[in-house]
Amino acid sequence: MFDKLFEAQQKAQEIKKRLDNISVFGEAEGGVLKVTATANKEVREITIDPVFLSNADKEELEELIVVAVNKALAQAENVSQSEMQASAQDMLGGIGGLGNLFNK
Repeated sequence: MFDKLFEAQQKAQEIKKRLDNISVFGEAEGGVLKVTATANKEVREITIDPVFLSNADKEELEELIVVAVNKALAQAENVSQSEMQASAQDMLGGIGGLGNLFNK
């Protein structure tokens, strides 16, 4: 029992490390504002086109940042869920019919 728990903890740590190395992206307004994050939902970079920035007002810029960050975080969530499901299937694969528990 403890072996399985320890194995699950190790798998979770491995997944977290993998997710730290996967980049996801979000953009707004056709790419004038771009957000890069990890699949662990850590924003790493925000870039704003200088021409757009010189013409944008504060409210518009704030709205676009929110849009781009939310897109990047949604992509990170999708990647994270996929990794977790794959790991769960690997762990449950040898337990009879439970290996398909997470397939929808």
